[in-house]
Amino acid sequence: MKTEHIMLGIFVVLIIALIAFSMVGYKIPISSSKSNSDYTNLPEKCRPPEGEDIESWKEHLSHHADTKECLEYFK
Repeated sequence: MKTEHIMLGIFVVLIIALIAFSMVGYKIPISSSKSNSDYTNLPEKCRPPEGEDIESWKEHLSHHADTKECLEYFK
């Protein structure tokens, strides 16, 4: 009987938490850099891969002769 009460209590707490999150909402922190979807206007070879930090992507571009012109998009 006691186990049933504990399980019921846990279930009630979970339901209340679920309702609170759905009513208030929650935000997943996004990095301060632009989302990669913001770069859809760039040529394919210049777009940063999903999750790539823009500074490291610019460094990567600078190491390749065929993508150096892409740096112009990130000034």
